[in-house]
Amino acid sequence: MQAKVSWHNDNTFIGTSGSGHSVVFDGNKDNSSAPSPMEMVLMAAGACSSVDVVSILKKARQQVLDCEVQLSGERADSVPKVFTSIHLHFVVTGIDLSDKQVERAVKLSADKYCSVSIMLSGSVKVSHSFSVKAAQLSTTA
Repeated sequence: MQAKVSWHNDNTFIGTSGSGHSVVFDGNKDNSSAPSPMEMVLMAAGACSSVDVVSILKKARQQVLDCEVQLSGERADSVPKVFTSIHLHFVVTGIDLSDKQVERAVKLSADKYCSVSIMLSGSVKVSHSFSVKAAQLSTTA
């Protein structure tokens, strides 16, 4: 895997992946125009794990309509301000979703599949939780 990060201006940088996709990083504390590198790390953990959860639920023939992960991260008070803990809370919406299947999907992601959160868990306390929402079926006449 390859990537590059190029200085754009001030504390703004553009990252380009080996597959040609670009993202903007902003290290400015005030008036930032994009997520900071640490915000990107937090979101990467959520995105990686969400891909797993949705994929596992679909393979289990669950009728998933939406999946959102709410992320919270605590950081050290002194430099380097590394993450000390990260919590991922999944809100999965669907039709007749099984709590057991959602719990299984979150656990499999946390313990086996999500490269980002598993990598971070070597030095950060990473925890997971979930809630299941029944889909609201609309009736249009």
